[in-house]
Amino acid sequence: MKKSMFLTVMALFSICSQAQNVQLHYDFGRDLYTNEYGERPHLTSTVEMFKTDRWGSTFFFIDMDYRNSGIAAAYWEIARELSFWENPFSIHLEYNGGNTTSYPFQNAYLGGATYTYNNSTFSKGFTLTAMYKYIQQNPEPHNFQLTGTWYLNFGRNGLCTFSGFADWWREKTEVGAFIFMSEPQIWLNINKLRGIDDTFNLSVGSEVEITHDFAHRDGTFAIPTLALKWTFN
Repeated sequence: MKKSMFLTVMALFSICSQAQNVQLHYDFGRDLYTNEYGERPHLTSTVEMFKTDRWGSTFFFIDMDYRNSGIAAAYWEIARELSFWENPFSIHLEYNGGNTTSYPFQNAYLGGATYTYNNSTFSKGFTLTAMYKYIQQNPEPHNFQLTGTWYLNFGRNGLCTFSGFADWWREKTEVGAFIFMSEPQIWLNINKLRGIDDTFNLSVGSEVEITHDFAHRDGTFAIPTLALKWTFN
């Protein structure tokens, strides 16, 4: 959930030919940071899709923020990994963009290379991606971005999942030139509990959005959520 998920859950879904999920987050940003996030909506939905094919994989997600009056913001990212060979490196292509009631997210076009690691049981893994980033209509449009993602399934039969991403990129704004964002998530997978049907793919958990100089706000913020997720596979 939220803004720069760039690959995000690519590694988490790497053991499947395809996977989709829908998340609903209750966000505590406006409660913790009244001055900086006083208008931030409480509810955000996220739709994610990951699918592999013979030439690599495609990932996208769409975030929407909700007010009583309707949708207040929308943001999406789509990423393509190209791999015509059998090794852990792939060519990475990506687009980011969206809009809010207060300011637009400028179109961003990214290209680079990804390294992917999964252990033999696919219980843990990570990706690292280095990219050139072109930010349309930015005073300094030519930039770079470094992204890492991770996943760790632990507990009995993968009862819990710890996953997330971290982005660090260059972008000229009124508060600085470098931006950091990370969104670690922890999930309790209900279908891994004794007596629960394997097809009941509901997870409950939390995410913490950690940012520095993001969205034209000076400083570091940590915003937790309470969340539900349903996975289709």
